[in-house]
Amino acid sequence: MKLNKFAVFVLICSFALIVAGCVLAVNSCAENSQPDEPLPRVSSHYPGLEKVKLPDGTPEQIKEYTGFTVSFNKENHTPNYVAWELLGSEVSNDIDRSDNFWQDPDIEGCPAHRDYSYSGYDRGHMCPAADQKWSEEAMFDCFVMANMCPQDHQLNAGAWNTLENKERQWAQRDSAIMIIAGPIYEPADTKRVGDIGVRVPSAFFKAFVAPYVAIPRAIAFVYPNMTSPGNMQDYAMSVDELEEIIGYDLFHELPDHIEKEVEAEFSFTEWNRSN
Repeated sequence: MKLNKFAVFVLICSFALIVAGCVLAVNSCAENSQPDEPLPRVSSHYPGLEKVKLPDGTPEQIKEYTGFTVSFNKENHTPNYVAWELLGSEVSNDIDRSDNFWQDPDIEGCPAHRDYSYSGYDRGHMCPAADQKWSEEAMFDCFVMANMCPQDHQLNAGAWNTLENKERQWAQRDSAIMIIAGPIYEPADTKRVGDIGVRVPSAFFKAFVAPYVAIPRAIAFVYPNMTSPGNMQDYAMSVDELEEIIGYDLFHELPDHIEKEVEAEFSFTEWNRSN
């Protein structure tokens, strides 16, 4: 069947309109599409994850600093715990270390720098300075004495430092992790240092959760406040096991099914892999 010139013209116009419509649609989608969003902060996805339930009657003053939260115990003059989120993107920043230890007048029972002088113990960071290189304010804040505990130098410069280096590697690998650390006191821990009487703990704990990996996971460590030889895995345990030791309820703001699963068991091999 032959088409007259008018019919051919109509077909050509119709085809042109269809093509133009497709181009506009594609352009519109391109303009409205957004690049992949970065993972939300753990604290925004799981609000309150840095909060810990302590045994009834435990002295506690909560203060949020830039980059971390402290639960302070005025009787021990040390934190009950310190909690913070570490993003992989924060690790590679290069804010200089402060080394300006300071006493916070807002914290009841906060020791002064001099309370650790000549004590035989380091001013041991619970939230380490190297985790706070992303902000000058965060770096300054992490040297508050409310973030410190009397720590044996061999532990502070040895196994504890090794664990701190590992946590930064884990944050880079897993995009974001939540960390809670603090001292462990036994009834026999009666030694105190400084004019204010800072109580010396017999051990320290640190717990981690990685909520954004394909299968969320958690792990905990306990180190005695002394030289801690051997491998990291010798000091590793599940979060449930740690909670039995310290009597705290950690990561309780996770959905129940996730909390129950990640806290019940751990795999040091899985945590310690390179990618």
